[in-house]
Amino acid sequence: MDNRKYSMIREALEKSHYTVAFCGTGMMKESGMPSMRDPEIAYEVEKKYGYSPEEIFTSAFYATRTETFFDYYRNEMLGKPLEPSKAFYALAELERRGKLQYCVTNNVYNLPGRAGCQNVMNLHGIVEENKCPRCGREYSLDYIITSRRTPLCESCMSPVRPQVLLFGEMVDNQRMTRAVQQIEKAEVLLVLGTTLNSGLCEGYLDYFQGSTLILINSTEHFLDEKADIVLHEEVKEALPAIVCPQ
Repeated sequence: MDNRKYSMIREALEKSHYTVAFCGTGMMKESGMPSMRDPEIAYEVEKKYGYSPEEIFTSAFYATRTETFFDYYRNEMLGKPLEPSKAFYALAELERRGKLQYCVTNNVYNLPGRAGCQNVMNLHGIVEENKCPRCGREYSLDYIITSRRTPLCESCMSPVRPQVLLFGEMVDNQRMTRAVQQIEKAEVLLVLGTTLNSGLCEGYLDYFQGSTLILINSTEHFLDEKADIVLHEEVKEALPAIVCPQ
């Protein structure tokens, strides 16, 4: 615990009139999300399904091997319910106080929203949104989870499509534009659980013209020096202590 930096971050947040948080993969891992790129997980997936996660979680696989796609999706991505860590509830508290205006995340489980944040941009979509690609009929997450095989549209019998970004797909332009607009407004940018060159941050940080870039991440990286305040701690421990000190 670095009390000096905690105080610096508190002061920056208190003075800011517009703060945006970028919630990275590290925050999701702290909430219990397994990484599809973890070698051990990838090996187990390939042994179980005959394909790697990078092969299965693609639009081509969804279109050509739909049943296997949904077996993997239900069992490996939806099988273990994730709960937001304390860090997400700390973000919701900041928003409630008027000290956080927007969250941007590339996570598909909508953990900031489930913790209570109202203004969230899920760049990669969320698992709760599912739609028939042919007729546009929408379906709940429960419909996907409880389907015995491929979840089919009850109107036209086409496979329902989860509205999440698959490997190889591009982020929707409208979502990218909205994220850029938010970062351009920010006086303070919180980068949480990721590095400054990650897929979440790449291409966005160039638009930040505010006063203070704050990085909280458990691992060190050579680009950390570009941030104004750097804290190498787990976000789930540091952020709650900063927002709600004992």
